[in-house]
Amino acid sequence: MAGVSRVRAQDVALPDAPRAITLPDALAYARLHQPAIRASIARIAAQREQARIPNAQWLPTIGVTAQIFAATANNTTGTYVNTDVVDVPRIGATRAVSPADSTLKPSATTFVGAGITQEVFDFGRIAAQTAAADALVEVKQRDAETERLDIAFNVEEAFFAVDAAKAVLLASEGAYERARVHRELAFAGVKSGLRSPIELTRAEADLQRFDIGRIRARGGVAVGQSVLAAAIGAPEAALDTSGAPITVADIPALGVAMQEAARRDPMLRAALARLKAQEQQTRAVGAEMRPDISATGTISGRAGGAPPSSGTDRVEGNGFLPAVPNWDVGLVLSWPLFDGAIDARRRASHSLEEVRRDEIDVARQNLRANVEQAYVAVDVARSALPGLKRAADAALANYAQADARFKAGLGTSVELADAEALRADAEIQLAIGTFDLAKTRAALGRAIAEGL
Repeated sequence: MAGVSRVRAQDVALPDAPRAITLPDALAYARLHQPAIRASIARIAAQREQARIPNAQWLPTIGVTAQIFAATANNTTGTYVNTDVVDVPRIGATRAVSPADSTLKPSATTFVGAGITQEVFDFGRIAAQTAAADALVEVKQRDAETERLDIAFNVEEAFFAVDAAKAVLLASEGAYERARVHRELAFAGVKSGLRSPIELTRAEADLQRFDIGRIRARGGVAVGQSVLAAAIGAPEAALDTSGAPITVADIPALGVAMQEAARRDPMLRAALARLKAQEQQTRAVGAEMRPDISATGTISGRAGGAPPSSGTDRVEGNGFLPAVPNWDVGLVLSWPLFDGAIDARRRASHSLEEVRRDEIDVARQNLRANVEQAYVAVDVARSALPGLKRAADAALANYAQADARFKAGLGTSVELADAEALRADAEIQLAIGTFDLAKTRAALGRAIAEGL
C-alpha cells in the first residue's frame, strides 16, 4: 500500500517485530500450506479414488467357501449357479419322491470349493457408472478452485490490513510526538509566565488522547499480523509485511468483467458440473436395468449323506467328507426385467436435475450481483482517494500554520490541538482509504476469478 505523508507504512519499526513477508511470498506459501487448500486437494484425491470403483467391476472375483449343513434332500438333479436376480437353492442328485413317500429326516452335506467370476459384457452399465463418478471429480475440482480464490483474497485482505494498520500507527505516533513537543512548549511558556495555565492542561489532555490512540494503533497492527499469519497457514503466531508499496491494478470495463466472471467463476462452473454429474447419475441408475453377461468357473468337492438317485451306496463319511470332485465353466446371463426400486431411484435423480438447473440460475444471478457490487465499490474507493489526499495535504498545511502561530505566541493550544486532530484524522482516513481501494480491487479480482 502507498504510504502517508511521504513516509511508507512499511518503514514503521515495531518492538519485537515478527518475520516479514512479501505479498507474492504470502500467496505462494498459502497455496502450499493453508489447511483449507490442503483439505480441498485431499477431497479431490479421495473423489478420484471413488471414481475408480466402477471400473473395478471388470476385475475378476475370486473366492473360496467351505460349507456344512444338516438339511432334507428331497429334490431332482440340476446344475446351475445363483445370480443376484434369481435365487434358486440347489440340494443335489437325490431321489425324487412323491409327497406320500417324502421324509423330513435331515442328512449331512458338505461342500468346499474355489471359484472365479469375470464380467464379460455389461451393455454399458459400468461405463455409465464410471462417467457419473468422474463427473463428481470435476465438482470437487471446481470447489477447490473456489477455496483457492477465497484463500487468496483473505491473504490479500490481511496483507493490506497490516499495511493500513501500520500507516495508522505511523500517523498516531507522529501525532503523539508532536503533542509531546507542544506540551513541553506549553510547560515552558506557563513556567515563564508567558502563557496561561490552561494552555498546559489542554496540551496535557491532548498528549494523553494521542497516547491512547497510538496504543490502540499498536494493538491494531498486532491483530492484523496475527490474522495474516492465520490466513496463510503459517506456524508463527504473527507475520509482518514487507516489500514495495502495493500498486492497484487497473479495473476492466464492467462488460468485460462480466464476461470474464461468467467464463472463469468456479462457483458457476461447479453448479454446471453438478448438473452434469446429476445427469450422469440418472443414466447410471437407468443402466442398472440392462442385461449382464459374466463367466464363471468353480472347482469343488462335495458329499451328501442322503441316498443318491442312482441307487448306489452312500459316499464314504455319510456326507461329512467332501470327497466327490467337480468342476464347471459357464456363461451366465442375468437381466432384471423390472425393479421398482431402480425405477424410483432413476426418477428421483431426474427430479434432482431440475434442482441443479435452478442452482445454476442462482449462481449466475449471484455472480452478476457480486461483480456489480465489487465494481461499484472499487469505483467509489478510487474516486474518494484523491479527495483524501487533498484533505491530508490541506490538514498538513493547516497544522503548519497553527504550529507557527503557536510558537510565535499568536496562537492558542486550542487552535493547535484542533489542527493536530485534523491532521491526524486526515492521515488516518487516507490510510483507510488506501486500504479500501486495495481491498475492493482484490474483491473485484475475486469476483471475476482473476487468479484462475
